[in-house]
Amino acid sequence: MDFKTEFKPLTVQPQEIEGKSFEIITEELGEHPFTAEQYPVVQRVIHASADFELGRSIVFHPDAIQAGIRAIRAGKTVVADVQMIQAGVSKDRIAKFGGEVKVYISDPDVIEEAKRLNTTRAIISMRKAIREADGGIYAIGNAPTALLELIRLIKVGEAKPGLVIGMPVGFVSAAESKDELRKLDIPFITNIGRKGGSTIVVAALNAISIMAANQG
Repeated sequence: MDFKTEFKPLTVQPQEIEGKSFEIITEELGEHPFTAEQYPVVQRVIHASADFELGRSIVFHPDAIQAGIRAIRAGKTVVADVQMIQAGVSKDRIAKFGGEVKVYISDPDVIEEAKRLNTTRAIISMRKAIREADGGIYAIGNAPTALLELIRLIKVGEAKPGLVIGMPVGFVSAAESKDELRKLDIPFITNIGRKGGSTIVVAALNAISIMAANQG
């Protein structure tokens, strides 16, 4: 069989593929509890994961979307726990308002301090971030320890984030860290259970940055 003669490449434009995907998501998701401003985040999370269960598990603080939009439009820093988020986020939309995406986990001083204290770089990176990113967006998709440390810093009044997008993936402390986040009275986007990850956080953050760019 000559596969070369039978294969026909897809010639639809990327925007058309995305639009069609969103139509399918809306149809298959059916009725849902999300508001009109929350739904674009859910839609992009499902688009990134093809996981409707994950999409339905997302939980929003009532002020989450507007808080995220305000932070981006005010040029606040976006703090990511790992480089994968930094690579995936649409940095141009954030930079348009004067913001940037920072990752501290591989900074030499973070590595040195983590060794000195015999703790994780994720924990130390959050301690450094709060000194430089007051009112910023914290995007955590990989390290539950980073989210748990951020929650601790919020509770003791040392951290005042504009929005926390906390959806780390994993089997150790991931679900528990998100349970703790949902108890806080601050703007957050999270989900229930073990699922999550950097690509999911990127999808949520990109959805908010699109809304920020389109507002006003």
